[in-house]
Amino acid sequence: MTKILAINSISFKKRMIELLFDYLFILAYLALLFLGSMLFYIIFFNGIPEFTEIQSQWLVFFTSVLPITLLFTFLDYTKNGSFGKAKAGLQLVYKKKTVQASLLRNTIKFLPWQIGHMGTIHGFYSEFDFLSIILSFLATLLAVALPAMMVFRKDKRHLGDLIAHTQVQLKGD
Repeated sequence: MTKILAINSISFKKRMIELLFDYLFILAYLALLFLGSMLFYIIFFNGIPEFTEIQSQWLVFFTSVLPITLLFTFLDYTKNGSFGKAKAGLQLVYKKKTVQASLLRNTIKFLPWQIGHMGTIHGFYSEFDFLSIILSFLATLLAVALPAMMVFRKDKRHLGDLIAHTQVQLKGD
């Protein structure tokens, strides 16, 4: 069991390095997913098939959000952090290390991404009705609030960290 620090000395620069490397990793995954999907659609369907809204929602969830959430959960639990954390010299510490805590943290961390997908996909099928606007607004609000918490809180914890009882710290702290 590791101690959660009341005042965390992680610099903004280290968190941005972490974010950059994790973002580049996710972008690389999404680029490979796009290329693989296009190849699959061309070979088996002679083009991109038409999907219903619910099919689109599930397809995006199962091919992008869920795999990334599970991979980051695995890395946080087994390696005490993602690729970005390793590059930045950071580690994830737990009040009590469990897979559930790691999954909860990453579910909250990637929730804005999922809600953003839901709003955008619904918008395409509904000409961006009130629900799609609300979902998009909520996704944006969360996408701003989570990093803002990491920057402005003295302990540098975002909502996922608070709920999962975790904290990103400098390696060796």
